[in-house]
Amino acid sequence: MTDQNPSNKWIGQRTIRPDGEDKVTGRAAYSADHTEPGMIWGKVLRSPHAHARIKSINTDKAAALPGVKAVMTAADLVEFPLDTPVPIGIQDMRWMSRNMMATDKALFAGHPVAAVAATSQKIASAALKLIEVDYEVLPWVIDVEEAMKPDAPILHEHIRAPGDDSGKPSNIAGKLEHKLGDVEAGFAEADVIVERSFKTAPVHQAYIEPHSCLVSVSKDGKSTIWSSSQGQFMVRGMTAYMTGAAQSDLRAIPAEIGGGFGGKTVIYLEPLAYVLSKKSGRPVKMAMTREEVFRASGPTSGSSSKVKLGVKKDGTITAAQATFCLQAGAFPGSPIRGAAGCSFAPYNIPNVHAVGFDVVSNRPKVIAYRAPGAPIGAYPVESMLDEAAEAIGMDPLAFRLKNAAKQGTKTTHGATFNRIGYAETVQAAIEHPHYSAPLGPNQGRGVASGYWFNNAGDSSAEVKVNEDGTVIVVTGHPDIGGSRASMVNITAELLGIHYSKIQALIGDTSTVGFSAPTGGSRVTFAAGIVVTQATQQVIEILRERAAMIWKIDPEAVIWEDGEARPAGPNAGDFEPLSLADIAAKASATGGAINAVRSLNTQGSEGGFATHICDVEVDPQTGAVKVLRYTAFQDAGRAIHPGYVEGQMQGGVVQGIGWALNEEYIYDKNGKLDNASFLDYRIPVASDLPMIDAVILEIPNEKHPQGVRGVGEVPIVPPLAAMANAIHKATGLRLTELPMSPPKVLKALGEAAAATPVAAE
Repeated sequence: MTDQNPSNKWIGQRTIRPDGEDKVTGRAAYSADHTEPGMIWGKVLRSPHAHARIKSINTDKAAALPGVKAVMTAADLVEFPLDTPVPIGIQDMRWMSRNMMATDKALFAGHPVAAVAATSQKIASAALKLIEVDYEVLPWVIDVEEAMKPDAPILHEHIRAPGDDSGKPSNIAGKLEHKLGDVEAGFAEADVIVERSFKTAPVHQAYIEPHSCLVSVSKDGKSTIWSSSQGQFMVRGMTAYMTGAAQSDLRAIPAEIGGGFGGKTVIYLEPLAYVLSKKSGRPVKMAMTREEVFRASGPTSGSSSKVKLGVKKDGTITAAQATFCLQAGAFPGSPIRGAAGCSFAPYNIPNVHAVGFDVVSNRPKVIAYRAPGAPIGAYPVESMLDEAAEAIGMDPLAFRLKNAAKQGTKTTHGATFNRIGYAETVQAAIEHPHYSAPLGPNQGRGVASGYWFNNAGDSSAEVKVNEDGTVIVVTGHPDIGGSRASMVNITAELLGIHYSKIQALIGDTSTVGFSAPTGGSRVTFAAGIVVTQATQQVIEILRERAAMIWKIDPEAVIWEDGEARPAGPNAGDFEPLSLADIAAKASATGGAINAVRSLNTQGSEGGFATHICDVEVDPQTGAVKVLRYTAFQDAGRAIHPGYVEGQMQGGVVQGIGWALNEEYIYDKNGKLDNASFLDYRIPVASDLPMIDAVILEIPNEKHPQGVRGVGEVPIVPPLAAMANAIHKATGLRLTELPMSPPKVLKALGEAAAATPVAAE
């Protein structure tokens, strides 16, 4: 698809999804559905303390319990010294290994300290109670601001704050800084300066499917891993590094995945199951409970931020400054890149200074959550954009449009934009009926915009023509957002055949080339490139085979509408050969017809969205009801519009939950107090209106079909859009998430108490 070729037959169509029937009928197999003969069960013992030194672990009684086949501790995993180089393409193993199993200290309540495998889950649970752990309980710290104080309990003695030459240990593990222009000069030019501080709570990805796996290690050391993840090659690599196994001895087979949103780009169980299987000689199955998912798998960061904006009376933003302090959890690695790099990206601001701090605390290690860090950065920035627009009496969308980044705009994080569609999303929002619809009492309308970098990277694909002319497309990425349907549409378009004749499969680590995990809105972009190239190579083979049959030069053969045809009268008078015709003669003309392509793809380009949100605030309870929501997004090219709309709607819903209800709540002992869906409140259908999705298509010129990633951007604007809508409904600027009923009601009460009573 290009601007010059809009008449595609399958690209842009809502074809039936390849996995649809299996999922709605319950036939789809997830990792927890897999069993093996002789399988036993593994379970994990977790620290009850937020911070404790492990003085000793005695597993003898557990190992002696009848039915127990294996016991393990951190001593059974490879411990990476802190100066070990990080393996390419793998998460920082120095931290992930320690997150997998505590070594000298337990650093959060829920941190694994040992694991067992037994012939039943009941026996495994009983064995855990027999493991004796001698803890020295230590002071702990949960809040990011508290963790940054000089007298805070220290998690890691070797960490030093960046730029601090005192030699004292710190919980500030990293710093990222972006500068553009001269901020002080920019503020000097401003007519109005607005500045506020904000806080957000940690929230979980809340995927419906808990982590699980089954690992079988044979006597010769060869092993198979069945698991649901966002990348089977990541599973193989991390398991190999943590256990010392050779990657060639591991085969990771991806199952269907019941949601990930970034939370399954790392693993928690597979290396443990590998060790237990190797020790026991039996296949080992492990599955987290929902409580374990909340207590021990990565949420995204909570944050403390401060934003300052300078604007002229005509609406020009002259300067922007922000500091983002993000909780990393027990080990370094919070998404400060997304917060500092994405927050100002939609705008052409000449003077910007953005700083991000990575801060460890006694919580589970944070993991990616859909546009990692970008919603945390957009929430305060987009809130202050509305406040600045209000201060100069300018419409908030007109204000954004005036300052919109365009082709040639240099970003704070260093990139210069090529052709982008941000201004188009704002203009579409302005012109949409939603923006001018009337509002009632206690109702408000908020807007916000958002950006995500979008990723590219390693992808592999194989396109195979079967003997009957049907086609199989194999890629190396777990399908989370509809990549199989998109690859089918692309292949059908290029081959000129009906999409129903194409089957899309996800290969395992032994059947397809290396592919980076599904994440960062990269798969339709990256897989689309390698599938396109492999399909084009197949077409060249088909032309060669037709030329062989006709005994003419391949250059005299064209491929059109699913058929090989002579290029013109000079090539000869031959009846067209269909794909099935050529496939039937494959053995006689050279053998199987297939093509493989692997590539480190480039050119993903960023994605933009603008959202409009209407809410109604109940002044008696503080409850916020979402009345209407419309999301506008540049998809580059919607290969499968239904999936793009689904991504947009899903991101919005998660953003609404983040804004209104979701948060990790800790008790006085530093233990998570709401580790269930009963107490951790995510939105359900009855909480929401229909999310209207408006797809814009400004093609990415670096992709053969014009694709931009779409999965991450939709979660970026909702936090601020909700806050801005509540402000319009109540006149209050709420600066802490979630904006739950108690917080809203408290703010309303404080505002009422501060308002002078009129004299009678």
